[in-house]
Amino acid sequence: MMSVIRETEPVSKAATQVNTTMSIKVLYFASLADAANCQEEIIKVEPSTSLSELYEHLSQKHGFSHSQEELRVAVNNYFARWLDPINDGDSVVFITPVAGG
Repeated sequence: MMSVIRETEPVSKAATQVNTTMSIKVLYFASLADAANCQEEIIKVEPSTSLSELYEHLSQKHGFSHSQEELRVAVNNYFARWLDPINDGDSVVFITPVAGG
């Protein structure tokens, strides 16, 4: 299946020579923050991870009730597409539907 996310692991001396993951910040608002029980977290991802894969993993981890079709995604304060790549140090926000009038 998908192994795009790695939990924090002890780093051996050999592992410090080749960094195969990137660190990104994920921000949560509204119902996503409630489900994740936090407003932000730092996630380690593989370099080829798409925003869609990231959301799928986080959805399984935190039990999000929204599908990707219901959300927008932004990277570094700009709207992005679900298949866009993620770069080391990026800040990602999943935006839930907003009602108002």
